[in-house]
Amino acid sequence: MSSEEPRSVPRASSDRASLRAEEEDALLTGERTNHHHHTHPRRGWAFWREIGLFAWAIIATIVVIVLAVVYQHEVSRNHKLASKPSWGPGSKPAGKRNMIFMVSDGMGPASLTMTRSFRQLTEGLPIDDTLVLDQHYIGTSRTRSSNTLVTDSAAGATAFSCALKSYNNAISVTPEHEPCGTVLEAAALAGYKTGLVVTTRITDATPAAFASHVNLRFYEDRVALQEVGEYPLGRVVDLMLGGGRCFFLPNSTEGSCRGDDRDVIEVAKNNGFNYINDRAGFDSLNGGTEAQLPLLGLFAEKDIPYEIDRRTQKDVYPSLEEMARTALKTLSEATADSEQGFFLMIEGSRIDHAGHANDPAAQVHEVMAYDRAFDAVLEFLENDSTPGVVVSTSDHETGGLAAARQLSPDYPEYKWLPNVLANAKHSVEFVNSKLSKFLTGEKDSSKQKKYVKGLLKEAMGITDATAEEVDAVLNPPHQLATSSNVLSDMLSRRAQIGWSTHGHSGVDVNIYASSSKHAWPLVGNHENIEIGNFIANYLSLDLNNVTKFLQASPVSTGPAPDDNADASVKAETPFSWMGDPLGSDFRTVGLDTYHGEFKRSESDCGCGGTH
Repeated sequence: MSSEEPRSVPRASSDRASLRAEEEDALLTGERTNHHHHTHPRRGWAFWREIGLFAWAIIATIVVIVLAVVYQHEVSRNHKLASKPSWGPGSKPAGKRNMIFMVSDGMGPASLTMTRSFRQLTEGLPIDDTLVLDQHYIGTSRTRSSNTLVTDSAAGATAFSCALKSYNNAISVTPEHEPCGTVLEAAALAGYKTGLVVTTRITDATPAAFASHVNLRFYEDRVALQEVGEYPLGRVVDLMLGGGRCFFLPNSTEGSCRGDDRDVIEVAKNNGFNYINDRAGFDSLNGGTEAQLPLLGLFAEKDIPYEIDRRTQKDVYPSLEEMARTALKTLSEATADSEQGFFLMIEGSRIDHAGHANDPAAQVHEVMAYDRAFDAVLEFLENDSTPGVVVSTSDHETGGLAAARQLSPDYPEYKWLPNVLANAKHSVEFVNSKLSKFLTGEKDSSKQKKYVKGLLKEAMGITDATAEEVDAVLNPPHQLATSSNVLSDMLSRRAQIGWSTHGHSGVDVNIYASSSKHAWPLVGNHENIEIGNFIANYLSLDLNNVTKFLQASPVSTGPAPDDNADASVKAETPFSWMGDPLGSDFRTVGLDTYHGEFKRSESDCGCGGTH
């Protein structure tokens, strides 16, 4: 090829070029071409577009069918849960719903730490196998009352029930000694069924604050009457299960602790209550399927025994879990055909008592019993067709518990010993009761010491008691000490568990819920009154209307504070049905200094005292 020859030349027109031109014309004009190339047949763009659209339609149809089948399967598999409406930030629950409020009286954060480690040791569990409560933690609650930084159960429960701060000892009354409407009362008036389940006296501070109004928590005679309907609102509680039978029996009856001869059980029956008082009666309820409302079940003269002791008396006393399950089933069936659900308060009452006694063995068993009851409530909510939520918190911490203890002036060891608690078979309360009975009939010093050593070994697992410790049990070393104090300290020292008080502390307590989505307003740190507000909001209750009604009914048929007063004086006494409004020197508000301290007295159960 010479250098003058061109490097490229124009390509001649070909059949392929002609075909492309005809196809372009067809696309522009919309007319089909008649040209056929028999050697290299070729389809147009429109044809392949139609093929693609057809294929896409088939694929989309298949996807829709698959999704529909999966969705229908999930709905069929768990239709109850699928039917429950969700409630999150920015919205409120609507329609029928249930509210279960649980109170772990006296349980602080350290109680959970101690119980969690105890359970892992005794059941051989790994470190990540925690309590059910641990999996439902959503926040903390600040517990101060209106007149002190360290609340008692009465003011703590009033914060939950009335959603307002009041003074220590107040049972659903304001600092001005006026009744305040409670969430249980408002729920009852709104058509909800209501219930109270406790392991202490049903007249004790926490249950009392939901269904009665008295100026002092110790007016348990009055609380009993109000709980069965003898006060301005009449009967508002449909179900009560717990202890405290002595406050319902006239003082002429064996086992009574009332200060008068009122037969409150008879009053309850006249107000429609079905009454049971023993394990056989509880079992006859058949888990709630055979229960008839209203129902009053009083299974102990005073408090139901600690779980550590009750577990050997199961044929006498039902557990907190059993009572909770029965109450849930009873209330669920009672509201099956109604437009409203129910409100139920469940209290693990004796966690607090174990804290007051500084008894770590009793406390871990009480916390585990409460954890089982919480799990039972979760199971109920999972399976029940009505939407609901459970919120759990404590009114305060008791004992100033620490999972550590310095035993000498030297630098302390970094440990505490749950195996010491595992060796204990009974509570300090149980041991002290047996010891008191023995000492009543035995005065020989040597036999007393021998009995104490045997009792310590058998009931508390203490095999190395010193002579000084045995002497201290029989003769407490100083005026304020008791045999119970000595016994609990012996156990706590060996387990290296610390306590700062036999009373309450001001530490924040935990909040738990079945779902942070449904209890989202309580996520984080809150005042205890916000929990009362949450309950009212969840059930769409108006506490103000109940308060107005109660305060418009200043006089009732109940006795005046002074039962010897003239009838005309009684009639003029405002809110006489709430008992003595206390003296003018009783401070109910103000936190500028510590004052109005609550002291747990030997007569705090009433026990025949004049109220």
